[in-house]
Amino acid sequence: MADAGSADQLANLHLDEVTGERVSKSELKKRQKQRQQEEKKREKAAAAPAKPKAEKAVSAEEEESHLTPNQYYEIRCGKIQKLRQTKNPNPYPHKFKVTTDLRDFLKQHESIKTGEHLKDVEVRIGGRIYTKRVSGTKLVFYDIRAEGVKVQVMCQAQEAAGEVPFEQQHEHLRRGDIIGIIGYPGRTAPRNRPEGELSIFAREIILLTPCLHQIPSEHYGFKDQEQRYRQRYLDLIMNDQSRNVFVTRSKMVSYIRRFFDEKDFVEVETPMMNAIAGGATAKPFVTHHNDLDMNLFMRVAPELYLKMLIVGGLERVYELGRQFRNEGIDLTHNPEFTTCEFYMAYADVYDIMNITEELVSGLVKHVTGDYKTTFHTQTGEEYHVNWEKPWDRIDMIGALEEACGEKFPPGEELHTTATNDFLKRILKKMKVECTPPQTNARMLDKLVGEFIEETCINPTFITGHPQMMSPLAKYHRDRPGLCERFEAFVCKKEIVNAYTELNDPFDQRLRFEEQARQKEQGDDEAQMVDENFCTSLEFGLPPTGGWGMGIDRLVMFLTDNYSIKEVLAFPFMKEEANQGKDKKPAAEVVGVKPQVEEGIGESSAGASMSLLVDHELYRAQVEHVRRP
Repeated sequence: MADAGSADQLANLHLDEVTGERVSKSELKKRQKQRQQEEKKREKAAAAPAKPKAEKAVSAEEEESHLTPNQYYEIRCGKIQKLRQTKNPNPYPHKFKVTTDLRDFLKQHESIKTGEHLKDVEVRIGGRIYTKRVSGTKLVFYDIRAEGVKVQVMCQAQEAAGEVPFEQQHEHLRRGDIIGIIGYPGRTAPRNRPEGELSIFAREIILLTPCLHQIPSEHYGFKDQEQRYRQRYLDLIMNDQSRNVFVTRSKMVSYIRRFFDEKDFVEVETPMMNAIAGGATAKPFVTHHNDLDMNLFMRVAPELYLKMLIVGGLERVYELGRQFRNEGIDLTHNPEFTTCEFYMAYADVYDIMNITEELVSGLVKHVTGDYKTTFHTQTGEEYHVNWEKPWDRIDMIGALEEACGEKFPPGEELHTTATNDFLKRILKKMKVECTPPQTNARMLDKLVGEFIEETCINPTFITGHPQMMSPLAKYHRDRPGLCERFEAFVCKKEIVNAYTELNDPFDQRLRFEEQARQKEQGDDEAQMVDENFCTSLEFGLPPTGGWGMGIDRLVMFLTDNYSIKEVLAFPFMKEEANQGKDKKPAAEVVGVKPQVEEGIGESSAGASMSLLVDHELYRAQVEHVRRP
């Protein structure tokens, strides 16, 4: 009976040809219907047009990153011009109240823990945007810099305050813009790092000044050396190292001023333009005074005026200022440069040596924190310099005799024709070239440069100069023909020149006449006779020590820069051939026209006429303004 029942059940089952199974009639129909429905869906999907792939939203900043600098500039100018017209917001507001120094902010709140927020502490800081990162429509991050330091600014829509909605606060902001931030301090709580970043959580961001240009990316930076010098503002924006150089320079100048002020020196100012270029052996710049119809010389040194002040009774004077010399431009020379000179009554060259060691050693310690520094030359040489006193002293003639292997003429004969022949022979023997005019002073100076200066790495005093090389220095009290003078050298370069001042009016005139003779021989750098200075000496200059130091060169050594252009905010540069000709000013890009001044454009008959400014006229006006 059981076998008969099983056979009946098997006879009622039907074969499912897709799976090979035997199923009931109702189950088979169910499967067949389901398969028909799935087939229809596939046919419908195949017949429907392909759906476009969802593209990731691209921010305006990302799109602009592919523009050329000129394209970015023109687009940016147009957008800022619209803001100038609508004042929504005003891109150039008059004032933003800053209550917090960013350097103080970082120090005061460095102990804030991850995830901690100080919402009761209001922070108002101004700074420049270096990076902008947009994360959706409700979150924006900025890295801003101010006072040489950087901080992250986190902007969240739910924290936004002020009259301007969150999106409008941020849509116009770009890298390089200067913004005002109102917010509170806190530290982020990232998921992928155990410690968050100290940040300003912004409630309001205000555009203070837009940057119209596309600033270099932080990855590639601003490295082109010549462009860094020509666009120092951009160099300072992008390179902290350049900023640090000028901060160090400022500290050095402040220290020097404080040093002399504490020793009862009086800081003075003397003329920049003179009828006679005196005070140093150098070729001057010539300018012209129109009203007096006379040529004047830009000063090469303030020495003569400072000594006249000593005559007048100001017994300790100093001056920090610019000098101008129409000479070559190289890694250590610029046509205009900064010096400090001081003059001290009743002091001599030996007192000045002691003061030099005290000043410079103390300055190095103050600025760097140590007496030892490192300096790298253009060729990669590394000098380890110890500025601690006392410094080495080298006698000029003795060192030259040792280097050349010959006895030099006595000091009182160093100015003679016989010595001129001797020096020419020495130059030939030592294979040293000296360009004309080959005066005794120039040939000796060349030998000193080759055989003495090259040995001076640590601060070194070179002493015992011939009188003919020092027309303003007093004769040596023990060695005829020489004078009481020293030059201080570091890393083979001069930083200080000083001497016991010549106060004998009879001797001074003879020295000036010798300089005049050298000028007649073709030495453009020789000094001229200054009659007013000679007259002042006749009233009596007390025994005096005088000193001059190059500020720029000392800054080079303490900031490890072999080029003087690195330590001058705006070094002299040769004019570019196409400067400004391929770039439109912002006003022209957006069509802003010059305002008409009252009275301009009126005819001789007094009839008023409109001033039409077309494109070419505007360009001509701009070019006229650019010309020196």
